[in-house]
Amino acid sequence: MTTEQALVKTLDFQLNIQSNNESLLYDATLEARSVYNETIRLAKEGVDWNAIPDRVADDADLVKNTTQRVVAKALGAMENYYEYDDFGQPSHTKDGAYPLRANYEEGYNLSITDDGDVAFRISAKPYNHVKGILKGSDAHLDILKTALTGDEWKVSTSETLWCDGEPELHVNIRNTEQTVRDKQDSRTVVGVDVNEDNVALTALSKDGVEDTLVIDFPEIKFERHRYFTMRKRVQNAGKDSIHDTLEGREERFVRDRLHKVSRHIVEWSQQFEKPCIVFEDLKEIRDSIDYGTRMNRRLHHLPFRALQYYTSYKASFEGIPTGWIDPYKTSQRCPLCGHAERANRNKKRFKCRSCSHQDHSDRGASVNIAVKGIEKHQNWNVPALNSLPQVRKVRRSQERSSCAARKVTR
Repeated sequence: MTTEQALVKTLDFQLNIQSNNESLLYDATLEARSVYNETIRLAKEGVDWNAIPDRVADDADLVKNTTQRVVAKALGAMENYYEYDDFGQPSHTKDGAYPLRANYEEGYNLSITDDGDVAFRISAKPYNHVKGILKGSDAHLDILKTALTGDEWKVSTSETLWCDGEPELHVNIRNTEQTVRDKQDSRTVVGVDVNEDNVALTALSKDGVEDTLVIDFPEIKFERHRYFTMRKRVQNAGKDSIHDTLEGREERFVRDRLHKVSRHIVEWSQQFEKPCIVFEDLKEIRDSIDYGTRMNRRLHHLPFRALQYYTSYKASFEGIPTGWIDPYKTSQRCPLCGHAERANRNKKRFKCRSCSHQDHSDRGASVNIAVKGIEKHQNWNVPALNSLPQVRKVRRSQERSSCAARKVTR
């Protein structure tokens, strides 16, 4: 049995603009910022959200489709704030350029030239277009050309943005024919426990634990704290103009690391027979976090959901299904005897007070996640667990992130 899903892949390109029209494109991104900020202002004033798109579009100097998509992004940010944010009311407004979001053949167009290049035309302002040639990795250009000429992939939405002072186009392509195996048809369940500085994986089949792995990424927590300190300093010095620059660099660094870790998870899972990757459902985690201002800030900014999302869609491209389980006591339960008590766990050390089993606490949690995944998504019984293999650990490289580092096939 298979499940049909519309899969989306993002391709990143640099823009080689003709006729020196970079200023026109930059002005359009500033106008997009104005649209975004005006949407936030109206939403905060209590204007009916259904009426906001038309009100903003009346004054916006952008093509209608782009305006609609920027408004939708702003309202999505407000919706997310009202649902999740526990801190003081943020400004939510943006400084500097904001990405131009557009539908294919409405806000932008692509075509293959006689020389084999990919030409673009972006509607920066009504009746004002920016044209040129896309530059990027051979892998992304080949995928895009396949989408422009074939039937399997279709070109979808895009974002035009500025990265370290250079214009880029990020193109989404969709595949409506890719199939992902049904979860119940799996032979191996991979439990994934996402933590502040690592991710623990355990592959569990009918024969027991096949393998286990802990991937460390302490640099994400370190860089988060470093950028937070820098932003506080520039704010105290009255240099708010570079606040968004620092925030953008932090986001790119974290996103790059998460893509690498998620790719590692999927590649590791592929070695097992018909794998299914299972995560904890952490949607409500923010509601349960209350450990004081400093700890709350740290935990609220952990990229739990982002890593799960990146892993899930990368797995989909490989035909691997993903599932979700209730996280209740996965970190406190002994994977061998089932005894669950908070005192069993002390940081990275797990010692069961009932059977005296000792383990790496995050690996133990990943075993429990895999067990719950079998109970929820499979039609075969959980195997008996009498012992667990030795924990293997790897550490992600800590080289610096940059826009160039993000230009890999995802």
